Amino acid sequence: MICPKCEYEYLDSITVCPDCNSELVTKENFEGHLIHPNDWVIVYSCAEDLEADMLKSNLEGADIEVLILNQNDHNFPVIGDLSVIKVLVKKEDAQDASAIIDDINSAS
Repeated sequence: MICPKCEYEYLDSITVCPDCNSELVTKENFEGHLIHPNDWVIVYSCAEDLEADMLKSNLEGADIEVLILNQNDHNFPVIGDLSVIKVLVKKEDAQDASAIIDDINSAS
């Protein structure tokens, strides 16, 4: 049994994590819900956090799971906006996500 939050492994007889009180799951169930980089593709890149967040909201509204990869480094001062923010979806949702993003961008 594994805690999905702490990721500590416990004996099969324990059902609740003693550290965070989360319900434990089987090792197979835990590994089946891990995020693997090979399962995700970049469907959009932008420079603004707001734009990425708005796209994420629209895609999640269509039941598409979304990750935002923000490569903006606030510790390194630069002139202008050189940040790169990527919107990622699962491979099987890439075509639908791209169509939604295209519809949003064509409407503006």
